[in-house]
Formats: sequence, C-alpha cells, structure tokens
Amino acid sequence: MKRNANIIQIVIFCAFIAILAVLCLVTPSKEFSEQENRYLDQRPKFSFEDLFSGEFIEDFEGYVTDQFVFRDSWISMKSRFERLLGKTENNGVFFCEDGALISRFDKPDESLLASNINAVNKLASSTDADVYLSIIPGAVSIWADKLPENAVNYDQKALIDDIYSRANVKTVDNYSALSAHSEEYIYYRTDHHWTSLGAYYGYTALAEAMGFEAKAIDSFSPETVSEEFYGTVYSSSGVRWVEPDSIEIFVPAENVKVTNYPNGKPVEGMVYDKSKLEVKDKYSMFFGGNTPMLEIDTGAEGKPRLLVLRDSYSDSELPFLFDDFSHITVLDLRYYKMSIVEFIETNEIDTVLINYSASNFTSDNTVFRLGY
Repeated sequence: MKRNANIIQIVIFCAFIAILAVLCLVTPSKEFSEQENRYLDQRPKFSFEDLFSGEFIEDFEGYVTDQFVFRDSWISMKSRFERLLGKTENNGVFFCEDGALISRFDKPDESLLASNINAVNKLASSTDADVYLSIIPGAVSIWADKLPENAVNYDQKALIDDIYSRANVKTVDNYSALSAHSEEYIYYRTDHHWTSLGAYYGYTALAEAMGFEAKAIDSFSPETVSEEFYGTVYSSSGVRWVEPDSIEIFVPAENVKVTNYPNGKPVEGMVYDKSKLEVKDKYSMFFGGNTPMLEIDTGAEGKPRLLVLRDSYSDSELPFLFDDFSHITVLDLRYYKMSIVEFIETNEIDTVLINYSASNFTSDNTVFRLGY
C-alpha cells in the first residue's frame, strides 16, 4: 500500500514537471519584465565552442530562470513563505514598518570609493567654477527606525562624513535636512528614490550651502500625478502585497525649455513626461528618465549657469532650482564620455554640482570621469 502511494506521488510529481516543461517550451519568451523593470535573458544561440567552454550552459540557465513560466507568481509566493517563516529580508531588501521596502546598504569597496573621491578633487583643482558635492542618504539611513530589529546595515551617516572629510570641495548637508523630517513621506516605500517632498528638503540643503534663499514649502501647490507607483525595490524584493506609492509634482514647468540629447543629437525634452506614468518605471516621468545630457533654459535671466553631474535622484530635485539658475546642464557620466573640465570651460559654467545618492556614489565606476 505504501509502495503504491509512493508511486502515485512520483507520477504526480513527474507529471507536474512535464507540464511545466511543456508550458515553458510553448510560452513565448518575454523581452522585458515590467515587474522587475529589466530586460530578460533570451534563448542563447548554440555553438559547440560555447558548449565546450561552458558558456552555453551558463547562458541557457539564465534564460530558463528568466523565462520560467509564471515567474512573477513564483517569486511572490517565495517571498510570502519567507515572510511567514519570520524572515525580515529577501534579495537584499528589508521588510520594514509601515509597509516600506528598504534596500540593505553594505560596506562599499574602499578602492572604488577612494578613486571617486580623488576624481572629485581632481575636477575641483582643474576649474575655477565653484564645485559642490552633494551625497544623499537613502531611506536605509534616514528611516533606520523602520528597519527590522538587528538588521545588518552599514552606517551611511558615518560614510558621508568620511567622504566629505576627504573631499576638497564645498559640501551639502542633505543628512540634516532629511533627518529633521524623517517622520514625513520623504522616500517612496517601494522605490529607492526620495519623493518630491524629500527632494524639496534636499533643495533647501543646496540653498543653504550655495547661499540662495529656498522657497517655503507652503509656496508650492503639489499635484498628485499617480497613486499607482511600484518602484525598483518592489521589483527586486519579490514582495507583492504592499500598497503602491504616489508621485507628486511641486514645480510648474511653464517658460522652461528642455533640450534632450539621448543619442548625441538635440531633441525637444520635457520637465514632466506624463506618458511615463503609463509604464512601470513611473519615476522616469521626471525629464523622461536617464539620458546622457539635458540642457534646461529656465528663463531666470541674470542668474548663474549650473552644471549638474547626476544620478537619478537629481531628476526630481532639479525643478526646484529653476528660479535660481538661468541655465542648467545635466550630465550623466554613465553615458556622457567627453571631458568634463573642457565642458565647464567651453560653456562658461559658474557652479558645478556633483549630486549622487550614497549608494550610487560608492558603487558607480564611471565617477572617475569627473577628473578628465
């Protein structure tokens, strides 16, 4: 009797595996995962050379993993089981209070960090423009009280203090500005960026460092443009039971002209590309997302010319600067490969802002281009 029961279990299991295998074969491959916000591995081309080197097997495993039928459902189920088992973290993301999903921050590589700080110093010594370094702490630091008990996490406050002590430039105290408002909705709960409100407080820190007067918060009339935003941390965590975030616009875009250079040639850009609210990456609504270069004519005549060397945190902060600079150029070093020093000289830049999240500044291996 027991032997028959075992045979039945084996048959059921084999049938289940066979059905999954058939479904994987007949289901068309997906190129892009909206949930994970990334391109998926495609079926690799077979060659004996790749087979014997092991490359084909490795690529095929990646393909099967990415294209596995009902992949999103399996990921969600795994996260739910781990939550039920008492786990407080999945795939480097902490399950936090108030439904927040916060990425773990590990100790950065010191050699890369030193290289990036040296690049900042090299740029500052190569130009007469005022250079400011703005390192933005993440939710993992400002919202540390929301983290699970005994969560292992590297101290971003100490890290930022260390970076600033080694950088021979003017610095921006984002940490104090944000921590003073830590009870507010200053980070998305499902994304790694700050919200527009958090960006406002970052703008006040910039104003204090640069010596201009920040507008009062009550001078703005925020507009909620989406209440269905699930961001990057939601995608990587596997969690599917939390509430979505909302996205707000604080600054109107009238009289502001944006020129985008997505492929080296100028095209008309937008401060707020609301078509992006229809896709998964809704944060890319700010200026249309990542691009090598933006030129922004603000209409604020007689004000200085600003160059921003940025990561994506800058995108929601830039609109707050429209009244304080006549022209803002935004460069992304991951895509812009020309000399920064020459750009500053050629374009008569008055002020340079190096504006990065702590996570990106310590991990981005293109920051070295600052010094060239």
